[in-house]
Amino acid sequence: MKNILEMLENSALKYPEKTAFTDPAHSMTFRETMDGAKKAGTFFLKNRIAHCPVSFYMEKSADAVCGMFGAVYAGCFYSFIDLRQPESRIHSILDTLKPGIIITDEENYEKACQLFEIRVEKIEEILTSAEIDEELLKQAREESLDIDPLYVNFTSGSTGVPKGVTVCHRSVIDFIPVFTETFGIEKDDVLANQAPFDFDVSVKDIYSGLYTGASVALIPRSYFSNPTKLMDYLCDQKATVLVWAVSAMCFVSIMNGFGYRNPETLRLVMFSGEVMPIKQLNIWKKYQPAVTFVNLYGPTEITCNCTYYVLEDRLYENDEKIPMGKAFRNEKVFLLDENDHEVTEPDEPGELCVSGSCLSLGYYGNPEKTAEAFVQNPLNPYWLEPVYRTGDLCTYREDGNLVYLSRKDFQIKHLGHRIELGEIETAAMGCDGVTRACCLYDAKKKKIVLFYTGDRDKKELLEEMKESLPVFMIPNKAFELDEMPLNKNGKIDRNALKETGGIQ
Repeated sequence: MKNILEMLENSALKYPEKTAFTDPAHSMTFRETMDGAKKAGTFFLKNRIAHCPVSFYMEKSADAVCGMFGAVYAGCFYSFIDLRQPESRIHSILDTLKPGIIITDEENYEKACQLFEIRVEKIEEILTSAEIDEELLKQAREESLDIDPLYVNFTSGSTGVPKGVTVCHRSVIDFIPVFTETFGIEKDDVLANQAPFDFDVSVKDIYSGLYTGASVALIPRSYFSNPTKLMDYLCDQKATVLVWAVSAMCFVSIMNGFGYRNPETLRLVMFSGEVMPIKQLNIWKKYQPAVTFVNLYGPTEITCNCTYYVLEDRLYENDEKIPMGKAFRNEKVFLLDENDHEVTEPDEPGELCVSGSCLSLGYYGNPEKTAEAFVQNPLNPYWLEPVYRTGDLCTYREDGNLVYLSRKDFQIKHLGHRIELGEIETAAMGCDGVTRACCLYDAKKKKIVLFYTGDRDKKELLEEMKESLPVFMIPNKAFELDEMPLNKNGKIDRNALKETGGIQ
């Protein structure tokens, strides 16, 4: 296999009338998805849109899936734009990407035409008016390589300029068969997709469905502010597999979604993106005792995930850390110390590095940032072996499983001590009355600042934390929030917290 379209075509051949993708508006079989993608692909090629980015300015939907695979049929690659981000950020992304066309839907067409100076087309009109030209599509496929870009997802950049992580066909083709085999995902499964299409968590849903013949139920973003709609949708769709961000799982448990309706068909729940708060995990385990829970780890730059850990069949203690586990097959994961020497001993911290076919092609149009993050393996002076330096500090347990400590840039020097802010967050979330916690360091004022949600009194919370942390790690200030601010990828928005705490 050298092109992900083979996954779609194989499932369309095996299960032509089986539901492939469904949203609250309508659903598509595998055959309909393939035909819709071929229509879109023909449209792009006849309009001389080939070998370039195709941007999507719309919410995820079954139609959107046809559009993105249509881009691939034309030898292009796709990139979804988050509608809710500031216009300045959208234009910054497009300045980098320079797409050949923007695809939107009826709902967002007028806004898209106001925002963009390049060509804008409606996906509904493409799918109803275009006709398939098999010969034209065949010519485009013959020119394709497995190292061609498949998608570009934009993540935040330290300089304020978004970075476009570019992932090729080969990386997805390498990862998805291993992912589905590891967790036994099969054609009878229903994957309830939480992540938007500009977030790489969705890649596991979309391509696991394509590869195995499983159905993918697309959950609208709005349902994650309405627990009754969300739980009804999970139950009505008979969802069996969830691959969700931690924040989405916390929404269900904090809002008492299970108290309203408890999905009975779930068998596998996987989470990633942040450290899972133990109290929220235990709520899920209480209501779903037969479900297998898996902690996934991996940044966008390495194509979804590089390690996994299947949780034990028990409730966890509030101060426990869930391991990141061990590497997926055909992925190499290792730790380097500050001198680029390999760390192998338990409890010794090191920066997690990854190599293998999973690595992305770097940052789109940004060779400088690519060169900083994707480097030659310092342990290998003999042949070209690029590795991605994640910036995450981890350690090994005695059993060989990796444990996340914190971000490299979340390690601070305070009162002469090296401190991992993640350890303080874990201690806070281990206290009664705290649902989530995030810790920042005000370097100018030399103060540790804690932000938390829950109903715990600040003074009482800081006093209880003294039972598990040394005095020099106790936060100097604490802010109680109604809810934790989240960025577009559903992770805690630390920049927003800096503004809340007046941190420079």
